Amino acid sequence: MNHILAGDIGATKTRLAVVEVSGTQVKIVREVSYPSRDYSTFEKLLDDFSSGTEIPAHAAFGIAGPVQGRVAKTTNLPWHIDADVLKQQFGFARCDLLNDLEATAYGLPALGVDDFCVLQRGAPDACGNAAVIAAGTGLGEAGLYWDGQHHQPFATEGGHASFSPDNELDMALLRHLQQKHQHVSWERVVSGMGLLDMHEFLRLHHHVAVPQWLEEEMRSGDAAAAIANAALSGRDDICVETLDWFVRLYGAEAGNLALKVMSRGALYLGGGIAPKILPLLRNGAFLDAFLNKGRMRSLLETMPVRVILNDRAALFGPALRAAQFAHDASCSP
Repeated sequence: MNHILAGDIGATKTRLAVVEVSGTQVKIVREVSYPSRDYSTFEKLLDDFSSGTEIPAHAAFGIAGPVQGRVAKTTNLPWHIDADVLKQQFGFARCDLLNDLEATAYGLPALGVDDFCVLQRGAPDACGNAAVIAAGTGLGEAGLYWDGQHHQPFATEGGHASFSPDNELDMALLRHLQQKHQHVSWERVVSGMGLLDMHEFLRLHHHVAVPQWLEEEMRSGDAAAAIANAALSGRDDICVETLDWFVRLYGAEAGNLALKVMSRGALYLGGGIAPKILPLLRNGAFLDAFLNKGRMRSLLETMPVRVILNDRAALFGPALRAAQFAHDASCSP
């Protein structure tokens, strides 16, 4: 049994854990969650976690941003993370960095049947590549290449590909966002920040002010969560329209990813938003947009679509990956 230091580094929060790994079984020994923006560097956060306690020799961290070699810069957080610097500073025998969606993909074998909600069963003999898409603070995407025996995860930055409108309202949203951003990516709409911008746009579009109660909720807590909660409870029509629109766009981009990766094995929805809006994801609008790819509809209908309900998948992945490295090292001559 291996002890691993695993991390899930996001723009909003960072979770670190000491994990026991046995095969694909993962057990959390100690876990702490930190507000990422409370720390100027990841090293300071990691120093807090490791202070006064022994940490494992092997470490791996999933990071919300592109990993180039052994270095990563978080996309929505001003952190520069170098695996070799961490290795030297904290005395790790080995330290590895993964993209956060790549980490989620590596974490899938640790999950059980109850960790998923099935939106589309797909073909009974579904097999092949798979993909993961996750809306949260940003929008992450990853693929899993099927080599004939196992899935091999790989990172992408597909969430930063250009947003493609599908109708006149989408076009109007694009023009609205172009006034704010030099480049309008899918992340600018299918994410927590996107939900806020879509809500603002619809208020302007319909000439409807934000109700005082909602304004107070948005100001005092998570603004995107306040909009989603108001929509799910039916308390505000603009919030309902915003979340319905968000779900449709989420489905559209999930379908884009599924086609590009040819995810015959499955398309997984990860991230923090999907489990919180399950009733809307299950009402058909998400799948309608997912399948709305013209001549490719019948192909997409064969692909299983599942929501990841266990929010520790992105923490399990680095642990499993580090344990594999540790095993390979112990077996080498």
